[in-house]
Amino acid sequence: MTDRYNRHIILSEIGQGGQDKISSAKVLVIGAGGLGCPILQYLTAAGVGTIGIVDFDIVTVSNLQRQVLFGTSSLGKNKAEAAKQRLEDLNNDISILAYAEKLTHKNAITLFNQYDIIVDGSDNFETRYLVNDACIITNKPLVFGAIYKFEGQVSVFNYKNGPSYRCLFPNPPVKGSIPNCSEIGVLGVLPGIIGTMQANEVLKIILELGTTLSGKLLCYNALTLQNSILKINKSEETIQSVLKNKDNFHKTEADSNCDVDIKPVSIEDFISEKSIQYIDVREHHEQPKVERLDITYIPLSVLEASLDKINTTKKKALFCQSGMRSKHAVKLLQELDIQNCFSIKEGALEIKNILSIRPDRSKNKRKE
Repeated sequence: MTDRYNRHIILSEIGQGGQDKISSAKVLVIGAGGLGCPILQYLTAAGVGTIGIVDFDIVTVSNLQRQVLFGTSSLGKNKAEAAKQRLEDLNNDISILAYAEKLTHKNAITLFNQYDIIVDGSDNFETRYLVNDACIITNKPLVFGAIYKFEGQVSVFNYKNGPSYRCLFPNPPVKGSIPNCSEIGVLGVLPGIIGTMQANEVLKIILELGTTLSGKLLCYNALTLQNSILKINKSEETIQSVLKNKDNFHKTEADSNCDVDIKPVSIEDFISEKSIQYIDVREHHEQPKVERLDITYIPLSVLEASLDKINTTKKKALFCQSGMRSKHAVKLLQELDIQNCFSIKEGALEIKNILSIRPDRSKNKRKE
């Protein structure tokens, strides 16, 4: 297949020997979403010999804005399987394995042991810490990427005795305290840029070419095109604490700090009541705005410092973009002994949709 990889082979820094290294490499990609799609696309085109794809999710129409491996014919299909089908058309000379399952503490070690390099294209902290710890235990290099609105990060962890993800972020934030792209949005091309950078780091590791981002965090801003690189210091104590628990890793449950056990309620349960305080815990700039209710705006980030805005004589219906941050807000208020707080399970858009098919309460109130 000299013709397929000709542009690699004619590079003196790669040559046939380098392409043979790429063809012998085994890379596991966690997630076939915004980051995973460009990672998979370029590693497949480069001829990485064995590529594994882990993703239990299905393709939805909102994915198509940035997950470029999929089209309308992919809707409803498992992402790992749909990606495999597309990638085999791109390069049918390599082995592509789809794992249509959720990555867990029970299956991670077995999976990781079958590959040389792990690439994290996940979109949540629970998976990132799971991937990091499994990489430490199996001694696999981890190529990391993350995106938020217009900004992205790339790094290489656990490479040649380098620092790990936990050296940079020792503990996960409380689930819901930081919105993901389904809540806050993301520029469609950003995961393409960051994912391609991750694919580049993978190839550099395979080829032992250039300088990897081990011990460094690259931060990229899509609006200004500015890059900055931050140094990451290794914490041997942090790494050893992971290794100390490796025998019990498969028994580990998801970190309880990542979840909030609050049962959400429907907006329908409140919409007809009058003595309700509706609290939007999103940041002030987030859209859409809910205009046909009397809304108190208290972002989750300042909730504890804004208790004077909360009416303790009324029921409090809290909402955000999709129901995650509002659950955390209710939990916080309960801990502060503020009662009658409820998390609306529908996000702001769904609340607007429900209001649109009901009489305008504000007009009725004026008539009274």
